[in-house]
Amino acid sequence: MFESLSERLGQIFQRLRGKGLLTPADVDQGLKEIRAALLAADVHVEVVKELLARVRERAVGERLVESLSPAQQLLLIVRQEMARVMGGEAQKLRLSGRPAVVVLVGPAGSGKTTTAAKLGRHLARKGRRPLLVSADPERPAAAEQLAALAQRLGLPWASADQDPLAQVPQVLARARREVQDVVILDTPGVPPGSPPPPFLVELLPRLQASDVLLVLDALVGQEALRVAEAFRPLGLTGIVLTKLDGDARGGAALSLPSRLGQPILFVGVGERPEDLEPFHPERMADRILGLGDLSGLVEKLQEAGAAERAAKALKGEEFTLEDFLAQLEAVRRAGPLGQLLARLPGLARPAEDELEREFKKMKAIIQSMTVEERRNPHIIGASRKRRIARGSGTTVQDVNRLLAEYEQAKKLLRELGRRRFPGGKLPFPR
Repeated sequence: MFESLSERLGQIFQRLRGKGLLTPADVDQGLKEIRAALLAADVHVEVVKELLARVRERAVGERLVESLSPAQQLLLIVRQEMARVMGGEAQKLRLSGRPAVVVLVGPAGSGKTTTAAKLGRHLARKGRRPLLVSADPERPAAAEQLAALAQRLGLPWASADQDPLAQVPQVLARARREVQDVVILDTPGVPPGSPPPPFLVELLPRLQASDVLLVLDALVGQEALRVAEAFRPLGLTGIVLTKLDGDARGGAALSLPSRLGQPILFVGVGERPEDLEPFHPERMADRILGLGDLSGLVEKLQEAGAAERAAKALKGEEFTLEDFLAQLEAVRRAGPLGQLLARLPGLARPAEDELEREFKKMKAIIQSMTVEERRNPHIIGASRKRRIARGSGTTVQDVNRLLAEYEQAKKLLRELGRRRFPGGKLPFPR
């Protein structure tokens, strides 16, 4: 996600940190390079001008924080202003009415149907009772696709794709009877830049929808603004950006909120049902600037049950190799390992197949140990390492590497428990 932009910005701030004290000329040169990086990332030129004008004003006018170097102070200002242009604070669905009606609109191919299913899963896990409804009379098999996704997730669904104007009110009546408190409406896509279907313009005022979400493909970049304009008359209340995991530039995420005047509420970061995340502008600014997303990582691990074992080490309790293996298993359930590691500060996203091979090797090594060795790794000497390597089909070097990574994980968890971050990756308080 945003690899190209993150790499360029990281190089700029790394160079500035190496200078120690920054002169006005250094700041001007840094802002010039940041401008070039943002424009290359397809960020709207007016957004770039506004962002850098605010950064320049604050960089000159604010007093330095004693605990920060000038380069860190500049990074802090850029982070805050970048979060501001993306909306400032995370926004939530309104979900007013019984049932609350959430309508997904957008161009063809933006991922509305899969987003409807992902949003239904998200709301169900929050304690809501969603009903998925297909109201797409134009795309063949649209209802069947939504039905398959709903059944996979164990969610109720309905079809209103023969005559949405007549059928959608009937579906809403059914939702009230069955105490479904959210209705998620999947609507037809149109060619990019074309107006929405006429029936949708007529239907929306009748529904009094609490939320009208524009679903856009992040990969179209700045072009998303032109596409979005066609849907503005529908009374948009928010944006869902899909395929953000494949966006190396970041232009849409940085441009849309201020230019369209609507917040990004969710982002799609993968193909799995759970790969829909609430959008947090500050966290996204951190990721763009190469500072990671530890809050998002913790949430992912908690959802997968991976945080329980780590809590032992965070509290200063003993963290064994059994805990380490259980943690690896839980992390694997939390999502693709590359996506999770990319949330750690300063780490690029590794190749997924390479990570999978490493995971299987580490699991084989730990499972080749005795119970005593897993619980007391300090007893593992040279002869034990040779036996473990033979039993796991690996080498003594692999065993040594695993033990070193285990010790490093223990150290990291202890430092996180003391709210310290190794390596200076987070140069300011969150």
